[in-house]
Amino acid sequence: MPMAVDSLKSSKHVCVVGAGPSGLISARELLKEGHSVVVLEQNHDLGGQWLYQDADATATVHSSVYASLRINTPRTSMEFTDFMFTPVEGRDTRNFPGHRELFLYLKDFARCFGLTELIRFNAEVVHVGLATPTHKWIVRSRDRRTDGGEFAEEIFDAVVVATGPFSLPRLPKIRGMEEWKRKQLHCHVYRIPDPFQDEVVVVVGGSISGPEIALELVHVAKEVHISTKHSEIPEKLVKPVAKHAHLHWHQEIELLCEDGTVLFADGSSVVADTILYCTGYSYSFPFLDTKGIIHVDENRIGPLYEHTFPPSLAPSLSFVGIPNKFIIFRFLESQARWIAQVLSGKRKLPSADELMKAIEEVERHQKLEEPKYFIQLAAELLEYYDRYGDQCDFPHLEDWRREIILKDLENCLNNIETFRDE
Repeated sequence: MPMAVDSLKSSKHVCVVGAGPSGLISARELLKEGHSVVVLEQNHDLGGQWLYQDADATATVHSSVYASLRINTPRTSMEFTDFMFTPVEGRDTRNFPGHRELFLYLKDFARCFGLTELIRFNAEVVHVGLATPTHKWIVRSRDRRTDGGEFAEEIFDAVVVATGPFSLPRLPKIRGMEEWKRKQLHCHVYRIPDPFQDEVVVVVGGSISGPEIALELVHVAKEVHISTKHSEIPEKLVKPVAKHAHLHWHQEIELLCEDGTVLFADGSSVVADTILYCTGYSYSFPFLDTKGIIHVDENRIGPLYEHTFPPSLAPSLSFVGIPNKFIIFRFLESQARWIAQVLSGKRKLPSADELMKAIEEVERHQKLEEPKYFIQLAAELLEYYDRYGDQCDFPHLEDWRREIILKDLENCLNNIETFRDE
C-alpha cells in the first residue's frame, strides 16, 4: 500500500530494533513521515513474541509463546486503526484466537504496508551507543546465520527500541532454591504439557500464565500444585480447584528442601518433581549503552516521559511497548506516530527540564496511589490513545468499540476459562 509523504518534513535515518508488533508499527509510522527506516530483527522472521519457537529447558529463545496459547484479550484490542483484525475464512475466527492467528495478522500487516523489505533478519543488535560529538547513534549488529557471526556497524540519526518486555525470565528468591536438585524452569521455555506426564508439578504464579498452564497440566500430571502470593485462594481459581481433584492451591513457597519437599507459607508441603515458575519478566536491554543516563532494573526503565522518551536523549532515542501489564496495539500505534512526527518536526517536545519535571510528578503520584487493577490499566491505555491521538491526527476510539474491549477483558478475567469455552 503506497503511503503519501510530505516532502517538506525533516527526514531522518532511523534504526528500529525488533520486528514484533512494536517494531512493525514503528516502521510503518516512520515511513509515513518520510523517514529512512532499517529494522533489525534477531530471528529469521517477524512477529517478535508471536513467532512461535520450539524450546527446551536449555534453549535460548526470544518468544515465550506456548503451543496452546490463545490471546487473552479480544481481537478489538489487538488491531491497528487502519488494519482491522477481522476473522479470515479458513483461519482461526474466534474472538480470542490462537497465537498463530495473531502472527498471521502481523504478517498480513507487514505485507500490506511494504514493511518486510525493510527488515534485516538474523541481525542481532549487540550495541547501541552515542556517536559523539555528532549526537548520532552507532548501531552494531551480528549476523546469526554463521557460527562466527559477522559484525556490521552503522550510523543512524535516531533509534527506536521495540524489543518488548517479555524475553528475560524473572525468578523469585526462595530459600533453598539453589540446593533443590530437582527440575526448576521458567514458563518462558514451556511449550507443551507432555514432558510433565505423571509428575508432581508446582506452578508458581497466579497472574495469567500460571493458572492457564496449571489447567493444561492437570490432564497429564499426577498432581498440580499452584502457589500464589494471596493469603486466600484467588476467586478465579476456586472453580478450577473444585473441578479437578488433583489440582491444589497453596500460599507462596517458604522453603525448598534438598529431598524435593516444597514447604508453603500456609504450613502445607508436597514432594515435587518439577517447579515451574510463571513469575513474569524483567526489563533487559543489554545492547544499550547510554553512559548511565537510562537506568534499567527488573521492574522499571527510566527516566522515560510517557513511557517513550528519555529527556536528555530525546527525541533521537525512544522506546515503544514498555508498559508490560497490558498491551493494546492502538497504544503502540500512538507511541509510534508520536515518535515519527517528533522526529520529522511536525510535533514538538517540551524541554528536557520540563520532561523531567513531568516524570517526577507522575512518580510522586504513583507512590500515593493504590495498586491498580488490570481493567483500570487497560482503560488508562485507551485514554492515552485518545490523548495522543488528538496530537497525532488519530481518529478517536469509538465509544462502542472501547466498551467492547473493556467488557470482553472483564469477562475473560472474571472466569479463567471463559475464552477456552467458546
